[in-house]
Amino acid sequence: MNKLIDAALQDLSTKNFFLFQIHCASCGKDYANRPVRFSKAGRIPQTREEQILYEAIYQQECHASRQNAVRQIGENMNECPICKRLVCNGCFLTCEDIDMCKGCAAELKGTGVSVLSDEPEKGI
Repeated sequence: MNKLIDAALQDLSTKNFFLFQIHCASCGKDYANRPVRFSKAGRIPQTREEQILYEAIYQQECHASRQNAVRQIGENMNECPICKRLVCNGCFLTCEDIDMCKGCAAELKGTGVSVLSDEPEKGI
């Protein structure tokens, strides 16, 4: 699932912060990681060598931040086994036979409990 989330992440990073988000395919809500400040943010490299070092450090920190974002955002997302879409916990139902998104539950006339709720509901 982490590979699926990683592939769907949008990179909203700047020169100063690393930020990634994903869209729920059902409700459209955006989920983002907590922004992480680049360790060299605000510093202007004075030499070509510093520029090369800063770029390498940026790439390392960006990669680490992306991996953390996958874990953070992954706590709020599920892959529907029916339609294969990534949906948030609010749009994902725990059902009797197989868990699925609200859209598939509605289409298949299934019922379940939202991961974020204790109240049974039909798919929307």
